[in-house]
Amino acid sequence: DATHPLAPAQFWRQVLARVVGRNCNIELIIDDIRAELAGRPYELVSVAGGWQHRTKKVFGDVIHVAFGTPAAKELSQSEALVLMCIAYFQPITRGELSSFFGKEVSRDLIGVLRAQDLIASGPRSPQPGAPYTYVTTKNFLSQFGLDTLRQLPDFEALEDAGLLSKEKLLAADITSGLFDDQEDIDAEMNE
Repeated sequence: DATHPLAPAQFWRQVLARVVGRNCNIELIIDDIRAELAGRPYELVSVAGGWQHRTKKVFGDVIHVAFGTPAAKELSQSEALVLMCIAYFQPITRGELSSFFGKEVSRDLIGVLRAQDLIASGPRSPQPGAPYTYVTTKNFLSQFGLDTLRQLPDFEALEDAGLLSKEKLLAADITSGLFDDQEDIDAEMNE
């Protein structure tokens, strides 16, 4: 119906329904495809609100060697911390990130996350000067095997498990248990 726009996922479901027939249960078809792929080196994975045909992780190193492609670059600890804050508190400005960590979060660090398409610019903040905010991308969801941000571990559950504390995060104490040397943290955050 032209008067009610569809979300992208709904649009593609309708396109698929035209191909396989409107009376077919798409979920059952996907289950059948996944079952058929079970013994093969690739799989159908639900990520970022859709489906991806991917090589199974156990074959990743072999494929990278065979085709001479570099493996994905691992995030540094500070990059992972900044990405975690963006994921949980988005949209968030670089200034707000710096306040969380008690030190400047460099443009270079943000640039690394942007270059890997893990974050993107979000809406302008209503703060004075209308700074850019940062949000995670569909690639972030895909890389971490998530359909939606709702699948991130519950912040309160992380607190209950003693893995994360909002108070420590706000007081910039979160890095104390994650890094061996405070100078390394400062250097990495300010690169």
